[in-house]
Amino acid sequence: MGVINDRVKFNVGGRVFETTATTLANAGRNSMLGAMLDENWNLLQDNGSEKFIDRNADCFSVILDLLRTGELYIPQNVPEKLLYREALFYGVLDHVRSAKWGQFDGNRLRLSCSVQGQAPGDGTAIRAGPDGGCCVAHGCMVHVYDWMLEEHCPLNLDHQRVNDVGWVDPNNIVIGVSERLGRGDGGMGLFSSHNGELRYKFQVSHENHVKSYTAGALSFSSDYKIFSSCKGRSNEYGVGVWDQVTGKQIDFFYEPLGWSLGDADKLQWLEGSNCLLVATMFPRKDNCYISLLDFREKKMVWCWSDVGATLAVDEKRVRDAIAMEDNSSICVVNEFEELGFMDLRSSAANSVRWSSRSRLMKGKMPEEPCYPKLALHGGQLFSSMNDCISVFCGPEWVLTSRLRRSYGGSICDFSIGGDRLFALHSEENVFDIWETP
Repeated sequence: MGVINDRVKFNVGGRVFETTATTLANAGRNSMLGAMLDENWNLLQDNGSEKFIDRNADCFSVILDLLRTGELYIPQNVPEKLLYREALFYGVLDHVRSAKWGQFDGNRLRLSCSVQGQAPGDGTAIRAGPDGGCCVAHGCMVHVYDWMLEEHCPLNLDHQRVNDVGWVDPNNIVIGVSERLGRGDGGMGLFSSHNGELRYKFQVSHENHVKSYTAGALSFSSDYKIFSSCKGRSNEYGVGVWDQVTGKQIDFFYEPLGWSLGDADKLQWLEGSNCLLVATMFPRKDNCYISLLDFREKKMVWCWSDVGATLAVDEKRVRDAIAMEDNSSICVVNEFEELGFMDLRSSAANSVRWSSRSRLMKGKMPEEPCYPKLALHGGQLFSSMNDCISVFCGPEWVLTSRLRRSYGGSICDFSIGGDRLFALHSEENVFDIWETP
């Protein structure tokens, strides 16, 4: 790289490009191009001579134009995946991503593409990664995709059923699996998202003895804690806590008599209240149990259950739950996608306030129903039902849009992250990617 009065020359793959140090600075100091401006490189002393880079010239032209204008234009002769690879080399992948799609907005989402599943049968879960990739759990397999939707090495958990999976960071995922009787295995492990390498296992200790257990739902906190519902063979029922940096168990909340924590299928860490939402729902259990756990004081600070409810019909059965800290409430959904709300500031004995305006479907369920799932993102509430996802907004949670894709069958799970929404369909494990243009 040569510099004369802010002008810089590159020879990329035989083509000469001339730009300015100001344009290169737009790449950011953490990028390769931005780092070249650092005086420690000694590349600024080359008296105007061009610097050769043995990379693709067409892609460099697109990247240079992006740094100049802030707009991304990809000519037909440049494959997108090739451009992404080159952007990764120069350290400007984030610039390409932010120029390709806008800030996430549920009401402006458009279907970007669909990815064919790897195997038939129902999927277990799909989880969006922080960088726009995702992972799909199916039986004992976990398939990992980067943000370019290229699959990495799949993880085979040796015939142990995967119950949940979550991203610690773009390079590592945590997987919770079922124990196999007689094998003494199961539990949780931290794996590389790139090559599937097992970094370490998370053990449960009870009375100074390491126990085998089934790991269920997962949740993560900003101070590097991992939470998982645990079900052992004797007294190891409850929610365990581990340090994700060291892998060591640091706490365990044992299941109170008459309650259900070890079978929980939904955990959610609440940063504001420093509590953990634990929900065990139908059909895993005949009744629903929702509670907030305070690990500092080792007590339930809020709880609700439909045990003993006098409802004569099953349509009020809770299928999923999510805490909304900004509203001091918990939202639940039943099999008809009716939304219900419970006030966290009042006694849990109060009944659920069902919102009639959210009733979107009446009649019989499909022969093979996929129970509704909930998600909260950017002040918007999302609820899946059959083959579509509904978006609710505003203080009254009014239905504002619906996302539907007929191919793939009913949606069994969906996840939001990395400015994308991923929807996993039950048929053949096809999943859709929705983006904001």
